[in-house]
Amino acid sequence: MNNTVDTPGPGAPGPDTPSGPDSSREPDAPLTSHTPNVPNTPDTPDAPASEASHSDTPHAEAPGYSPQWLELREGADAAARAPGLLRPLRAFLADRPPTDLGLVISDLGCGTGSMTRWLAPRLDGPQHWILYDHDPRLLDRAAALAPPTAADGGRVTVSTEQGDIGRLTVDGLAGTSLVTGSALLDVLTADEVEALVDACTGAGCPVLLALSVVGRVEFTPADPLDAELTDAFNAHQRRHRDGRRLLGPDAVTAATEAFERRGATVHTQASPWRLDPSRGAEESVLTEWWLRGWVEAAREQRPDLAPRAENYLRRRLNACAEGELSVVVHHVDLLALPGPAEATTS
Repeated sequence: MNNTVDTPGPGAPGPDTPSGPDSSREPDAPLTSHTPNVPNTPDTPDAPASEASHSDTPHAEAPGYSPQWLELREGADAAARAPGLLRPLRAFLADRPPTDLGLVISDLGCGTGSMTRWLAPRLDGPQHWILYDHDPRLLDRAAALAPPTAADGGRVTVSTEQGDIGRLTVDGLAGTSLVTGSALLDVLTADEVEALVDACTGAGCPVLLALSVVGRVEFTPADPLDAELTDAFNAHQRRHRDGRRLLGPDAVTAATEAFERRGATVHTQASPWRLDPSRGAEESVLTEWWLRGWVEAAREQRPDLAPRAENYLRRRLNACAEGELSVVVHHVDLLALPGPAEATTS
């Protein structure tokens, strides 16, 4: 399915998208650059099926995620995304020949469109976003909430594609300026990551993949059960599901190595959620939702933890309600720039 719409006329920006000419230019933050030694392009099998998904969800087994959950987490996502990756991305895009539509950006597993609302106002020039998801409800919402203009006032348009992002091909990405995704890598398998990387590098597309979990959570105050539940949750993220073994917190390393084998330069930067219920009701609700889902997944992986996990959850929810709990959920954002390292700067 392909639907093309113009974004609404000038008005209020989307949630957590600041307005004004300076909002699209954050100070550069420290980032890590990985430079490949020997480019290589191995044969890659056809992409297996995969579902658009969003990790850090309180409903670990749901094939799709509610707009309410995605909207609730959008503020934490926006605050966590790594602005330091925009400097090398802008420099790379500035050297590419323009298309009739300006930048053509494919957002994989778009959900309600939070990446579009965050990134479009931070890039210059006209943009056409192609939003991919398997859920038509989310696609409709993402298209309706897309920002109307770029950082410099350029026009932003969107179209939607419902279907399986695991079947992207080099030909399907022809003419694409940038591929993006959020909370996506860690719900893919090793073969699916290889296929995605193969398609993007084969098409010469830079790739920005945000908010991938890395298996670390910090609680203040600490609890004796934190480490055991974290290990169980990470094992759940790596589980076999419908014949697929998910990468979970190993996904960023796997993707980095796959991009580098194909001659790409990879930049990574930390993008942690910092949840503090004392900052207000919305953050308290988000922390509670996340905490319930985190414990539920750990308990599903380790049923023997159930009695202790129930008591743990009760203690943590009470602390959350009193504004006495804060959580840092660690993620990493990844930017891969195709071509030899000499063609880009870090």
